[in-house]
Amino acid sequence: MTTSLDQNNQFVLTVSCETGTGIVSGITSYLSDRGCNIVELAQFDDKVTGQFFMRSVFNILPDASHTFDDLRDGFVDLAEKFGLEWAMHDAHRPTKVLIMVSRFDHCLVDLLYRHRKGELNIEITAVVSNHLDLRPIAEREGIRFVYLPVTKETKPEKEAELLNIVNETGTELVVLARYMQVLSDNLCEKLHGRAINIHHSFLPGFKGAKPYHQAFERGVKLIGATAHYVTADLDEGPIIEQSVQPVNHAYYPEELVALGRDTETVALARAVKLHAEHRVFLSGNKTVIFK
Repeated sequence: MTTSLDQNNQFVLTVSCETGTGIVSGITSYLSDRGCNIVELAQFDDKVTGQFFMRSVFNILPDASHTFDDLRDGFVDLAEKFGLEWAMHDAHRPTKVLIMVSRFDHCLVDLLYRHRKGELNIEITAVVSNHLDLRPIAEREGIRFVYLPVTKETKPEKEAELLNIVNETGTELVVLARYMQVLSDNLCEKLHGRAINIHHSFLPGFKGAKPYHQAFERGVKLIGATAHYVTADLDEGPIIEQSVQPVNHAYYPEELVALGRDTETVALARAVKLHAEHRVFLSGNKTVIFK
């Protein structure tokens, strides 16, 4: 259930833990006893892993005697009681996002447009690229552009520079918007759960150069894109969002490429939105998502 209450007075509580009794009642009682009105509540009890996940959106009523900081500080005792992994967010505060690109511009342009139109509650801290091609696009939007050319020899140095930028800007999410460099295992580990990548996904799968031309040669009937968290296993991280479109014999390679761009932008934008709204939970190599 949702309400039209003041969006600036809206907070998100996310919780994960081992399945047990009394968790939901404990959390809802904690919030209601402190003058909070729960406007959304979603939960999932995973029977395979034995893990419990919950996302709650709440408002603090005008006559409540507790502030958001009070609620967050006081929640620690309840979290210890149930063994909760948890976070409490001000839903109005934008997520700080750093975007990484190479030469393809479609995902970057789409994210900038959606951000400008207010579809994504994010603050873009910088655009980082190993090429200069997209610099004018970033600077036209008044966004800091950082050029970090990468070679095999300079990769450790440039990744260290990237991490410095992430830390200096308080970046919470790194988005690889068709960034055509493989991140090192060390960087993947440091960005665990806070870096999203986008790639095409075919049935069957094609790797290497010109995947859409390979798809044309094999006569594929579906093309799609997958947005996932970055891990050391290339393009195999926990999936957040997928977009698929049917095709047939009448689609030539250039048309498949154009459709591929569409599926990539859609899947990536949805994944960023879900993450920024604190709807995604990591569960091993999978995700639990409350939409």
